[in-house]
Order: sequence, then structure tokens, then C-alpha cells
Amino acid sequence: MSLIVVFLALIFGYSLISSRLERTIFTSPMIFTAAGVVAMVVQPVIHDGDGGQHYLLTIAEIGLVLLLFADAYRTDLAAINSFRRLPVRLLSVGMLLTIVLGLLAAIGIFPGLSTWEAGILAAILAPTDAGLGQIIVQSKKVPLKIRQSLNVEAGLNDGLSVPFLLFFIALAAGPSESGNPSLSKYITEQLGYGALIGIGIGLIGGWLMGVAERRKTTGHMWAQLGLLALPLLCVLASEAVSASMFIAAFVGGMAARFGGQLTHEGPVEFTEHAGQLFNLSVFFLFGLFVARDWQQFNSRHFLYAILSLTVIRMLPVAIALIGTKLSATTVIFMGWFGPRGLASIVLGLVFLEHATNQPGVATIRMAVMATVLLSIFAHGASALPGIAFYQRKLTELRDDSPEFGSAPIVPEAKLSEI
Repeated sequence: MSLIVVFLALIFGYSLISSRLERTIFTSPMIFTAAGVVAMVVQPVIHDGDGGQHYLLTIAEIGLVLLLFADAYRTDLAAINSFRRLPVRLLSVGMLLTIVLGLLAAIGIFPGLSTWEAGILAAILAPTDAGLGQIIVQSKKVPLKIRQSLNVEAGLNDGLSVPFLLFFIALAAGPSESGNPSLSKYITEQLGYGALIGIGIGLIGGWLMGVAERRKTTGHMWAQLGLLALPLLCVLASEAVSASMFIAAFVGGMAARFGGQLTHEGPVEFTEHAGQLFNLSVFFLFGLFVARDWQQFNSRHFLYAILSLTVIRMLPVAIALIGTKLSATTVIFMGWFGPRGLASIVLGLVFLEHATNQPGVATIRMAVMATVLLSIFAHGASALPGIAFYQRKLTELRDDSPEFGSAPIVPEAKLSEI
């Protein structure tokens, strides 16, 4: 009960000064994670074997699903269609290279891990985080083409990581009675079924909501609740057929916007705010676990974390963007702002739910925690300065540069000169 009181008090206190904090380098994930650490230090409330993993997984999954659906619903499909090759590059070449490099680095840094356990760690840390990256994808100072590409990447790469994660988990566990695991089977079930569920629920639900709005048969409050029901339906349908709820939620959000044929963002605020509340509770609980397990961290965990956030992420992005003619600054910007957060927490918890007696469980768990912890603070603190630096560099580019797409977006610095 004391944890709930502390968390609710923190929510209330943060709401009182949120506007001022938004203009600083202190992001809400940073504050709630730090608060969790402090709460655990002041009064230890969770211990090894408490069995809180399943509870935390449920909260994290719901939060991520709601956030993915809301982000996808806000996505401008017409704009995405004009630069669809960028997200495809990031989600194909970029992501596969990230997993390969992550696997190789894990083998080198953690000699005790098997090849498949190294693959598990790489798959958990492959996806970027939609929540931690919100400052970037919502900033009008970043060209639409860049921020929407990062948003689509963050929305889909967690679902794309799940088949690889399950495949590596099955290989690490050894042969089963049903034979060798099939990656194609996991991809078909997770991605194919997930996309079909998202399209079906999103299109039908969005169309019905659009009809109701045009006929004025729904009120604003009920439109908000009705939209919230759609991602939750995606979760339940995905669970029934072993599909990726994350793919279903993101695809469902885009399909709902398309099916509703709305020219505005619609009643998505409540879904987004509910997801934010769940997400902040996850970061608070994550802080508790970090403080509880602090003595188990070692230099290898943080070495891997640093590599995961830099070389393992940025090199694949640079390779994936070859031929796009984007500036070096843009490539570095997109490479750096691939934070690891809620998605990796969820996949890490999924792994712990499936883990049996694999010897590398503790190493994987601590490496994931170290990476997420560093990402929360490194990406949070660098977001506003990074945007400001990138905006200054944009003023040096020509108006027909690839960053601006077919319709040049003039940075505010250039507007002031006109």
C-alpha cells in the first residue's frame, strides 16, 4: 500500500510542476525511475522471490500497447507514404544488423553466455522505445520525415523483435519434443496474425467511430472510451492466437485513423494519457528493482550497455541509411536517438517468464537493466540539447535536402531570418 501512496503522491507532485520540467533536461522517466530508486533505499519493499515479475509484465504490456496505438493513430499516413523507404531501411537492414552486432558483442563481453543466450540479449535490446523517444517524435523542430520515421521504427521494431526472442529462447532451452523451433513459424504467428488483427479491429472500429462522429451519435467522453477499447481488444485477440500484441496495436492505430476517415487526430488523448500513466508506473517499479539489485551490477554490464546505445545501434543505422543522401548530422541524430526503455523491459520480462534453468539468466537480466537505466538518463538528458544542436545544423542545409522531403520544413531559426 505504501508504494501506491508514494507513486500517487509523485504523480500529483509532478503534475504541479510538469510545465516547467518540460523545459528542462529532466524527463518524466528520469524522475520516476530515480524516485523508485530512492523509495527502495529509504524503505526496502520488494525482495528476491517476491514474484512481482508477472505483475510488472502485465502493467508494462498494457502501457506499451496503449502508447503504440496512440502514436500510430497520430501518424500522418500520407506523409509516411512519401518517405516509406526510410522506416523500411531501419526495420530491415538496421534491425537485423543490430541483433547480429548485439549477439557478437554479448559473446565477447560475457564469455559465460551461449550463442543463443547472447541472441536473447541482443533481441531484447534491439527495439527502440516509443515512450522515451516522444520528445523527439513530437518536436516540430525536427523535420517531419525524420521524426515520423523514428516513430514508425519504434512502433514496429518491438513486435518484430518478438519472433527472434522466442526463437533464441527455444534454441537456448534445447531440443523439444516437437522438434527444432522454426523462425518462420514465429514470424508468421507473431507478425502476420498480429498485423491482420490490427487491420481488422482498427479498420472496423475506426470506421464505426467515424460514422458515429459524423452522425453526432456519440459524445466526446464516450468517443475517448471507445477508442481506448480498440487497443485492448487487439491485446485480447492477439493473446488468443499467439500473435504480437504490439504489432496488432500499432497497425490497429494506423488502421483506425484510416478507417475513421478523420481529418483530425480524434479522441486519442485519453488513450495516450492512460498509456503514459501505466508507463510511468513501470519506470517507478523499474527504479525499485534497480535499487534492489544494485550490488549485482558489474563493469561488464555497463560496458555492454554503452556499446548497445552507441556502436550496436548507430553503426547499423548508418549502414541502413547509405544511399539516402541524408547529412551526416541526421544519420548521427537518428542513430543516437534510439533509446532502450519500455519495450526492452517488456521483452526482458517475457524472457524471464519463459526462462527455465538457463545459466545466463542473471547476466541477461542485469545487462538489460544496465542498458535501460543508462538510456533513461543519457537519452533523456540529451534530448533537448540534441534537438537544439540538430536544428542549428538544419539551417546549414539546402531547402531541397532529403531531410525536408518534398515539402521543405523551414526550421524556426530560418524563419526568424525572413
